[in-house]
Amino acid sequence: MGKRVFLIVLDSAGAGEAPDAADFGDKGCDTIGTCARSGKLHVPHMESLGLYRIKGTSFQKDGGSIIGCYGKLREQSAGKDTTAGHWEIAGVVSEKPMPVYPHGFPDEVMEQFKKETGRDILCNKPYSGTEVIREYGREHERTGALIVYTSADSVFQIAAHEKIVPLEELYEDCRKARKLLTGEHSVGRVIARPFIGEYPDYQRTVNRHDFSLEPPEDTVLDALKKEQYAVIGVGKIYDIFAGRGLTETYPNEGNKKNMERVLALAEKEFEGLCFVNLVDFDMLYGHRNDIPGYTQALNDVDVQIGMLMDKMREEDLLIITADHGCDPGFPGTDHTREYVPCLLYGKKLKEGIDLGIGESFSDIAQTVAEYFGIKYQGAGGSFWGRIRRKD
Repeated sequence: MGKRVFLIVLDSAGAGEAPDAADFGDKGCDTIGTCARSGKLHVPHMESLGLYRIKGTSFQKDGGSIIGCYGKLREQSAGKDTTAGHWEIAGVVSEKPMPVYPHGFPDEVMEQFKKETGRDILCNKPYSGTEVIREYGREHERTGALIVYTSADSVFQIAAHEKIVPLEELYEDCRKARKLLTGEHSVGRVIARPFIGEYPDYQRTVNRHDFSLEPPEDTVLDALKKEQYAVIGVGKIYDIFAGRGLTETYPNEGNKKNMERVLALAEKEFEGLCFVNLVDFDMLYGHRNDIPGYTQALNDVDVQIGMLMDKMREEDLLIITADHGCDPGFPGTDHTREYVPCLLYGKKLKEGIDLGIGESFSDIAQTVAEYFGIKYQGAGGSFWGRIRRKD
């Protein structure tokens, strides 16, 4: 049977403040620690892989047998956003931060965007996604103007009611924005944010779509694809990598359904990488300071992780990590600069290996490359030799 890697990103599940957290205004952030301190965190499968053994965390504790390998990774990229985090996991470090717009986008960008779309613009400020449609939704319905807003991340977001702006038109407007936002204005993502309903009970829909920059260099996804391996994206992976390096994709349907897709893929024959993003932690709970919701989401995914472990074959490798933090107990609603956990499991792995602190998320990319026996020139260093059984 062929080799398979299941790489699961618990979007925003950081493992405590990074050494440079203060530079980002994030001193004291601790996403998983916040959930653990709630007293409601129950993740026995991740615990068995060594989650609570990760050194230097607020949730570190002894007890119980460990069947996985564990450690934490430090981000080298100059940011704390989804795009930079995933690119680094895949082997590309972003040395310059992507542009952010705390005061909105400049007039020259907005005027060109209005000319391209034929619609006026509302808002053009950092805003909560749920608040912005409550605040501007009625005027949008009355005028047909697009709601453009941003956040602390490098994003250009366009909200529109599906009855006012048909989905395909909204997506085309996003493509126009993506073409405009280059050079100094190369934001990480342009995001379509459609909504439905009537004021004040608007609801965002599952028809969100991200239009990302392409990675500036080859990732391990590209390297695997060139060697004829399957590279399957589940959730937002296609959006984050602008489709680069993927052979098959399944769009985001929320944590539960995304994991159900992974469980179904585990029953199928393929040789290669299944790369999964579980965005609900970040989108539904972290940004909304919802500690109980975030904690329960971790508990729920842990159950499905246990189901996946039961389905794994002799050669399979499971890697669980995150792309940044978004501490639901930290002041504000932005991402937080944190270490990320790195948990590994497989029947060909040693048990209870403490990997310590990896100097880059890209250690994962190099480990995946070495596991498949391919050469990849990206960032990071492999820990495959430390965890594989020699027999």
